[in-house]
Amino acid sequence: MTAVSSLVSGLAGRYATALFDLAAGEKQIDQTMAALDQVAAMIDSSPDLARLIKSPVVARDEQAKALAAVLARAQIGGLAAKLVGLTARNRRLFQLPEIIRGFRVLVSHHKGEVAAEVTSAKPLAAAQVDAVRSSLAKVAGREVRLSTKVDPAILGGLIVRLGSTMVDSSLRTKLFNLQNAMKEVA
Repeated sequence: MTAVSSLVSGLAGRYATALFDLAAGEKQIDQTMAALDQVAAMIDSSPDLARLIKSPVVARDEQAKALAAVLARAQIGGLAAKLVGLTARNRRLFQLPEIIRGFRVLVSHHKGEVAAEVTSAKPLAAAQVDAVRSSLAKVAGREVRLSTKVDPAILGGLIVRLGSTMVDSSLRTKLFNLQNAMKEVA
């Protein structure tokens, strides 16, 4: 195991660390990360695919075949496809999004970057993503690998995770805090 294995933990961390070690050994870190980013985007954009990877009802063979077909159609191969197949065979597909997050952390650390995740109510424009990335780079003092997520439930604002720090400036949280403050007054 690598020295960075302490950055990720649990079952997903073990898979992410093993994949990172394998990708580093084969000098395929960037290709594997690009493919995993594509897999994560497909899961995020397809409720059916998200249900498929989380469903304990679907047999492992059916899950593996369905995902192999999806990956083949998206032209995703290599270590990323092998990881998906392995997690399907081991009934660990539900961990795939967490494994991808762990792999991102390991890649960012390897490149001297810090990982950040921004959640917004609506997709951010490219200029907004660039502005957030540059602001976070100033705060962190180094390059930031930024991933974005859309969650309409936050209503507005942003939730920013930079390393282990989280800043929640979402409208949902502000309304919740206001509601609690009003209950205390009454």
